[in-house]
Amino acid sequence: MKRGKKYQAAAKLVESGKLYSIDEAAKLIKETSTVKFDATVDVSFNLNVDPRSADQQVRGTLVLPNGNGKTKKVLAITDKAEEATAAGADWVGGKEMIEKILKENWFEYDVIVATPNMMGEIGKAARILGPKGLMPNPKAGTVSPDIAKAIKEIKAGKVEYRVDKAGNMHISVARASFEAEKIAENLKVVCEAIVKARPAAVKGTYIKNAVVHTTMGPAIHFTFDGR
Repeated sequence: MKRGKKYQAAAKLVESGKLYSIDEAAKLIKETSTVKFDATVDVSFNLNVDPRSADQQVRGTLVLPNGNGKTKKVLAITDKAEEATAAGADWVGGKEMIEKILKENWFEYDVIVATPNMMGEIGKAARILGPKGLMPNPKAGTVSPDIAKAIKEIKAGKVEYRVDKAGNMHISVARASFEAEKIAENLKVVCEAIVKARPAAVKGTYIKNAVVHTTMGPAIHFTFDGR
């Protein structure tokens, strides 16, 4: 693939074959953004797991201490309307929200959170919400009796991580405009969570590769404790 001049210039800043520390990578990432807008900073892992095995699933949620620069629009489907509104939900409602989704094909929100008692109603839209990754799930923290807490965590920078069929995982952790220290802090929290989520069935090397990069920027390979 032929790369542009900006990419080639940024790539020269990254030493080939070197494994950077998280702090080094966080500083370098700010120098390797090649776009005019505030680029997203993503971290990608290649894990030595077999996602087809139930005992080798790697999935969970975590709250980034500095957020990731993305403001998510939250739809709360609950009978606790006042609590959800006070917590910062963008839309709040009950059965009528399900009707709106089904009749109008409505998808202006990024996340749906719900109280357990509403899941029966939400199930009616599962065939629409499921393929889009919008179906509320207790494992993702989007089904909770404490609707206010769930909403506040999402608004504060809660992200979900999940290994794909090829054993890869991608998480947006910051923006290029963040201070290097804040990027590093978010990266450390993510890495600690991934290490902690290691399936007991995995033997030998767990994390085969870890890189951080900006939108359309070069990959920076890094290492950390527990890898």
